[in-house]
Amino acid sequence: QVQLVESGGGLVQAGGSLRLSCAASTSILSINTMSWYRQAPGKQRELVASISSSGSTNYADSVKGRFTIARNTPTATVFLQMNSLKPEDTAVYYCHAPPDTWGQGTQVTVSS
Repeated sequence: QVQLVESGGGLVQAGGSLRLSCAASTSILSINTMSWYRQAPGKQRELVASISSSGSTNYADSVKGRFTIARNTPTATVFLQMNSLKPEDTAVYYCHAPPDTWGQGTQVTVSS
């Protein structure tokens, strides 16, 4: 079973950028959809963005135009480029591979 390790979180001011990485322990060539989720304190975990093996992407309305998901199959890595960050983007961000594999999460904090 694949294992996922996220990195790249941190503290940033509103309007700033961060790039999250999700490193998989095995090839992601056969994994159709890789996704990023986030969970803010007191809220349910929500889908942020997903990318299929063909490169098709899907974004939550709240991040469209600001976040970009990408996957690098040779390095088994999935990225989430986050620009124009807002305080409401503050959350723990998780990488997900089907059917039910999650990373440990990386904290993103956006100050106003």
